[in-house]
Amino acid sequence: MSTRENSNPELKLVFDEPKQKVRPPQHFADLDVEERKQLAIDLGLPAFRAKQAATHFFTHYNDEPETWSDIPKEMRQLMAEKFMPRLITLVKSVTTDSGKTRKDLWRLHDGVLVESVLMRYTDRTTVCISSQAGCGMNCPFCATGQGGLTRNLTAGEITAQVVAAARVCASGELPGGPTRLSNVVFMGMGEPLANYKSVIRSVRNIVSPQPEGLGIGARSVTVSTVGLVNGIEKLMGEDIPVTLAVSLHTPDDELRDSLVPINSRFKVREVLAAADAYAEKTGRRYSIEYALIRDINDQAWRSDLLGRLLKNRNAHVNLIPLNPTPGSKWTASRPEDEKEFVRILEGYRVPVTVRDTRGREIDGACGQLAASEIASPS
Repeated sequence: MSTRENSNPELKLVFDEPKQKVRPPQHFADLDVEERKQLAIDLGLPAFRAKQAATHFFTHYNDEPETWSDIPKEMRQLMAEKFMPRLITLVKSVTTDSGKTRKDLWRLHDGVLVESVLMRYTDRTTVCISSQAGCGMNCPFCATGQGGLTRNLTAGEITAQVVAAARVCASGELPGGPTRLSNVVFMGMGEPLANYKSVIRSVRNIVSPQPEGLGIGARSVTVSTVGLVNGIEKLMGEDIPVTLAVSLHTPDDELRDSLVPINSRFKVREVLAAADAYAEKTGRRYSIEYALIRDINDQAWRSDLLGRLLKNRNAHVNLIPLNPTPGSKWTASRPEDEKEFVRILEGYRVPVTVRDTRGREIDGACGQLAASEIASPS
C-alpha cells in the first residue's frame, strides 16, 4: 500500500483484504512451479506428478484428475482433492452475436456469483474475466460497483475462468469450429489492482509457457484499473509487459471525484503520470477506457481537454458506449455527440476507437447477469 495519507477514510478499505468466513480451498493454480512440486512431495507423491498435473490443466484444459490415464488410479482421488478442488461451477451461459459472444455465470464454493465473457472475432478470441466478487470502487454507473465488494477471488478462481474459456475454444463450442484462446482481459467484476497478489499469480499462470502455464503472450493480456497508482507502480516491477488499461471516464478531477471515487486519492494527472512511467518501462502503449455517458462526460469541451492531456502521450483512447443497467439514470451518448467526441480527439492526433457494443442483449455490462440471477434465481 502506498504511504500516502488517505484523505477519504471511506476509501481506505478498498485496498484491504475483505474478510472471508471460509477461504476457498487451495488450488494448484494458487502456487508457483516450485510450490506445486513441494505440494506433491508433501502429499507423498513424486515431484514429477506436479508437471503432469500442469500439463493436463494448462495444455489439455482438463481439471478432472479422475480422467488422467497417466496417473495411477490410487493417486487420482488425492490429486483431485488437493490439486484440483472444484472452485467454480457453471450456473448458466447466455449467448448473442450468433453465438460468438458468450457470457458465463459462475457460482463459487461459498455461493458467490461472478461472470466471464468469451468473444470470438475474426482475428482473435478474447475472454474477459472477473478478479473480485463485486467491487469496492463504488463507481455509480457500474452494475458491479452498485453491489459493493463481497470478496477477492483467489488465483485459482481467476485462472479457472481462463482455463474454462480455453476449453470452450478448443472443443469447438463457439461458432466457426475449434480455435485458440488468444487474449485475456481483466475487465470483468472487480478492480484487479485491489486484489494484486492473486491477479499477478493469475497473470503468471496465463503467460508462462506450456505446460507450466497457458502460454498466452503477455502483450495479449490486459490488466485494467480505475487508477490505483500504487498498484501501477508495483506492476511496473513485475517485468511482465501486459497492456495497462486505465478507466479514466473523464479528464477533469471535479467530475471524476464523483464518477470514480478513488479519484479523491489519486488525481487524473497523477494517474496519467503513473501510466506514462509504465509505458516507458515496458514499451507498451496504454489504453484509456472512457465510458461515454449522455450529458455527463460526453461534452465537446471534455473531449478537447482529454485531447490536450493525451496528445503527446503513448496512449490510445477506447471509447465505450455505456451499456445501461436496469433502473439506472445513466445511459449511452447520442450518436452525434459520440461522433463529435471522436472528431475532436482525432484533431489532436490521439489514437481513438469506439468499442463495439457486444453483449447488450445478454446483460452485457459486468455485474448485470449476477444481479439478475440473485433477483430471480432459476
